[in-house]
Amino acid sequence: MPQRRDFLKGLGGATLALAGDALMPRVARAFGGEHDALAAPPLEVLPGKRPLIRRTYRPPNFETPIHYFNEVFTPNDAFFVRYHLANIPRVDSKLWRLRVEGDAVKNVSEFSLETLRRDFERVEIAAVNQCAGNRRGLFEPRAPGVQWGHGAMGNARWSGVRLGDVLRRVGFKNGALEVAFDGADAPLIAKTPDFIKSLPLWKALDEDTIIAFEMNGEPLPHWNGYPARLVVPGWTATYWVKHLVSIRVGLKPYDGFWMSTAYRVPKGAFLATREFSSQTGEANTPVTELVVNSLLTNVKDHDEFLLHRQIEVKGIAWDGGYGIQKVEVSKDDGRSWTPAELGGDHGRYSWRPWSFRFTPLEKGKHVLLAKATNRNGDTQGSKLILNPAGYHHNLVQRVRFKVV
Repeated sequence: MPQRRDFLKGLGGATLALAGDALMPRVARAFGGEHDALAAPPLEVLPGKRPLIRRTYRPPNFETPIHYFNEVFTPNDAFFVRYHLANIPRVDSKLWRLRVEGDAVKNVSEFSLETLRRDFERVEIAAVNQCAGNRRGLFEPRAPGVQWGHGAMGNARWSGVRLGDVLRRVGFKNGALEVAFDGADAPLIAKTPDFIKSLPLWKALDEDTIIAFEMNGEPLPHWNGYPARLVVPGWTATYWVKHLVSIRVGLKPYDGFWMSTAYRVPKGAFLATREFSSQTGEANTPVTELVVNSLLTNVKDHDEFLLHRQIEVKGIAWDGGYGIQKVEVSKDDGRSWTPAELGGDHGRYSWRPWSFRFTPLEKGKHVLLAKATNRNGDTQGSKLILNPAGYHHNLVQRVRFKVV
């Protein structure tokens, strides 16, 4: 996209600084070994962030420690960081412009941050932002890619303007099919494909799809897309393009690497309410909706508890936007299940806290399980759905604990 490149060049050295060694702690690597995702990984600090679990150094991929998920909304400075490209700009919001163009656009336009704030209705939505590869490190056999544990996700209140309002303002032609999004981050070498994602027009026009410039009531953190990012509630984070600078409305399917090759799963492996039909092939289809899932947040493997002392187990549950209907817990390795108590409902795209209390009556080793069911009737399974890139891990979680 030449316009995007011209924009970046025009910023100049004073307003664009690549996040190189000056911003990063030291060279790191993706973890090796079969169970690294659950091992005790190193915590490192990115500027403006609390200590996070470092998975890779360049590009920076850092996950949130699970204990932060005991809060309904993940603190901005503890929110996970996910990049595909290593050149990450610091953009001056006063010079930032969002260009809307493409062969299906009637009026090519540019918007400043001030214009977006002034000319469009402000909206806010609570939504889970989760990497499609969250828990990839728990796949067996091992799947290639960043070996995430449980923390490549977060829940936040996102504030901005509806993408659909912006698209209607510029106008689009009959036959408009997809909307492609590009951020200011860039590859280190020319052969690396730029990270550009597209949405079907119907999803781009969804009233819940927004251009966000605030997160939990504050400006977006640098590492989470400042000054503006795409927010696509209910869909995986691969579509939530950060540092957004370009929107292209097209008459044909976008065929870039990150759509046609990456982030795809076998056709029929995961069901979605509405198919991304323009990107669906004979053998595979794009990752889209989040699958129903749950996580224990205050109990972990090998914890010890006292006999006859009440235990309160806490967790969260979420899905692609249908809403959580129930969470069930088993304290006997799945032989019996008991409903947990659901916490407050902060919206259908937000995760739902839950809790469960019980008193252990026998010493020894035990297994605790939790599974969620959404209002669509989908539930977590006991068998992992294998796919080549390790997406959508939502296997029922098992935590082994001991009563003494």
